[in-house]
Amino acid sequence: MGAGMSAGENRDFASLLDELLAEAAEPEQGARRINLDYLSVVEELHSGRINFTDERAAAEYRANVSEKAARQPLAETVVPPSVDPDEIARELGLARQAAVTDLDRLRREFAFRNHPDRVPEHLRARAMIRMQVANTLIDEAKRRRFRPKKT
Repeated sequence: MGAGMSAGENRDFASLLDELLAEAAEPEQGARRINLDYLSVVEELHSGRINFTDERAAAEYRANVSEKAARQPLAETVVPPSVDPDEIARELGLARQAAVTDLDRLRREFAFRNHPDRVPEHLRARAMIRMQVANTLIDEAKRRRFRPKKT
């Protein structure tokens, strides 16, 4: 327990957090300590009174960077990953003959990179299609390994 705090004393979260932060990092000589009411900040953020648009963000960005940096685009255009089965097969490396354990490893590695839960929300539908295609391709590659040869 912090100094000056009794066992039965009720404390609000903000003051307790301020006290813990003060104990963790002693301020430099002459530095001012800022007391912040965290609940008020959360309330303000969720109130809808704060309006911060992309245009405003771009204007602030341009106002605070060098002229050369301001002329460059804010974000690169991201090309969504392909859902073409041939491209996914190349990405998986299915052109070569692979053992079943290699195919299982390929499936896990592909899922780790492309699973819908691991990509941005706007790419989830595409990621789901990519996973279905990859699973189908890997399953077919496994079937070909065990299909009896015609005599």
